[in-house]
Amino acid sequence: METKVTFISEHLALEGMYNKLSENHGAIITHPHPLYGGDMSNPVVESLVTSFNKKRYTTLRFNFRGVGRSEGTYDEGTGEQEDILAAVVFLLDQGITSIYLVGYSFGAWVLAKIKKLPVEISGEIFISPPVALLPYEKYLTLPLLKLVITGEDDEIAPVEILENTVADWNPACRFAIVDFADHFYYGCFKSLEKIVTDYLSNNF
Repeated sequence: METKVTFISEHLALEGMYNKLSENHGAIITHPHPLYGGDMSNPVVESLVTSFNKKRYTTLRFNFRGVGRSEGTYDEGTGEQEDILAAVVFLLDQGITSIYLVGYSFGAWVLAKIKKLPVEISGEIFISPPVALLPYEKYLTLPLLKLVITGEDDEIAPVEILENTVADWNPACRFAIVDFADHFYYGCFKSLEKIVTDYLSNNF
């Protein structure tokens, strides 16, 4: 069962929901754009939590600074990187030693901006990285990126752009498409969850 937690990022108290199911393996799930109503209660975020919990991973979802009861203000993806790294420290303090970083939309964009990840990060998963909305570094490489998922009809993370972009980010990364889904995945949550759980079943 998820419980409410608070952790500190640059002197700001951030709120999160934490579910410890594993002593070692965990996942941090980040939410879509705060300026468009994104928060940790987003249904895609909750589907991702469900997927990892099904495979018995400890999970942490949280509100970026300035969202919900998290202190601070929106920081255009800069302070939000510190929020993710603070979430990593929180899991490490709970004894989790192998961590997936999972980003949906804005959350994936922020993850892509982090230059140096802790050694305990075992992989990254991006859901609908918003390549048609937000700027990405031109020659970006993401050696820990394992899986990218987008919707067939996603105009913010279009298949035709992502196919080549993902290959540039990491040629070994798996790219998956959810049939009939747009950026919000309504009606397609089970399909999204299946891709994630199948990946975890084969890559524990």
